Amino acid sequence: MKKYFQFEELGTNYRQEFIGGLTTFLAMAYILVVNPLTLTMDSIPDLDPALRMDYGAVFMATALAAAIGSLLMGIVAKYPLALAPGMGLNAFFSYTVVLTYGVPWQTALTGVLVSGLIFILLTLSGIRETIINAIPAQLKYAVGAGIGLYITFIGLQNAGIVVGNPDTLVGLGDLTTGSALLAIFGLFITVIMMVRGVKGGIFFGILIAAVVGMIFQVVSLPTAIIDLNVPSLAPTFGVALEPIFNDPGSLMTIQFLVIVLTFLFVDFFDTAGTLVAVANQAGLMKDNKLPRAGKALLADSIATVSGAIFGTSTTTSYIESTAGVAAGARSGFASVVTGILFLVAILFYPLLSVITSAVTAPALIIVGVLMVSALGQIEWGKFEIAVPAFLTMIAMPLGYSIATGIAIGFIFYPITMMVAGRRKEIHPIMYGLFVIFVLYFIFLA
Repeated sequence: MKKYFQFEELGTNYRQEFIGGLTTFLAMAYILVVNPLTLTMDSIPDLDPALRMDYGAVFMATALAAAIGSLLMGIVAKYPLALAPGMGLNAFFSYTVVLTYGVPWQTALTGVLVSGLIFILLTLSGIRETIINAIPAQLKYAVGAGIGLYITFIGLQNAGIVVGNPDTLVGLGDLTTGSALLAIFGLFITVIMMVRGVKGGIFFGILIAAVVGMIFQVVSLPTAIIDLNVPSLAPTFGVALEPIFNDPGSLMTIQFLVIVLTFLFVDFFDTAGTLVAVANQAGLMKDNKLPRAGKALLADSIATVSGAIFGTSTTTSYIESTAGVAAGARSGFASVVTGILFLVAILFYPLLSVITSAVTAPALIIVGVLMVSALGQIEWGKFEIAVPAFLTMIAMPLGYSIATGIAIGFIFYPITMMVAGRRKEIHPIMYGLFVIFVLYFIFLA
């Protein structure tokens, strides 16, 4: 096992990998609650029941898709990168495709399935890996730093420290609320342990914050430890296949094509950005290239297909994996741990209620601190590099999307490089991405 996961080469061990995998799981366990709530559109009262997916089935699909994706990523690609149904894409699935477009959720699942199958073809052909390796190192550093800012913003928002403001878009929240105070406490504890060099400091920060939250009744005590009444997967399992076999004509529309392409685009570049960021943080990048990138992308693609068959929106790589890397994860064994924990979580779901967004917020904030260190490797003195790098970085938190940040920065990169007389340094693929991203914004509008 140690030899397969290259423990000696990566300078890691079982304890370090287990804590890393557990930390990643705790940082992203919220998806087991949030994804079912999103896909069932729980926040919308008096909705036609036909538009709602079954909560229990979506919970099961979420856990299984996350488990399969994480296990594949760990065993096949050997990366400390966990997967689960993606935030943002699930909201697009429910509130845009189903609610606004009026597309049945069954057909929307077919869109996810088709996008995943296309991903598999692109991955097996080597196109996805070629594109990622063609991205210049300077922009990869910017992507990593941008994701750091983005995930910090999410952490601050989850804790209620930063809130929406009608006058300034965002502003400081009420720091006297229980969730904000708990997050601030957790942040102080985690910072102290990180400064003192405590291994697994982020994990212990989450654990201490959860215990303190329960003591002061900010976090509710779990109603049970284990629940053997597992929800049925039947309401959603295999539904994505039905339109393909029963009514393929319903899929031959421009609207369905737009849905598939949107799932395809966002997942492609979210995954690319996350993979680059995690690999950079874990020190796995070699000569600006990702070892086993093809295997990592294939794991992501298969996870999307399996997730759609189970009954959930697009499964993608999770930036919360950086919390595990910060806690010591360096190999795929950490992802195996995370995947197994998602399976165990099906039974121990009641216990997960203590891991609230306020508890995990400090971990996301600290990860942001670690990831922006990539800024030091960007050639800020060269304006043709500084502009696309800065726009890539800043657009992620402001646009609330990894894909949007990548798109904006990659549009400016060939322009500034050509004006600077550095045309020969631009990889031909970057010109193609320029055109694709311009079209993306045109169609998005």
